[in-house]
Amino acid sequence: MGRRRYVARGVPGGYRIWDNRGRRWWGDLYELCPDDLLAELNAQADQARIVELMKRYRARKR
Repeated sequence: MGRRRYVARGVPGGYRIWDNRGRRWWGDLYELCPDDLLAELNAQADQARIVELMKRYRARKR
């Protein structure tokens, strides 16, 4: 089994999502990493589901 594509990583001020394939940060900085987003990243890491969750949390910030 290879490396996961997306992982949540702690950074100063919260968490960000790291894209191992693209080798760059993906998405916004979160002060707290939402449980369902973290669970998806640590499980199947379905990109469509991750995008859906990120849009939901981004909308809450506005």
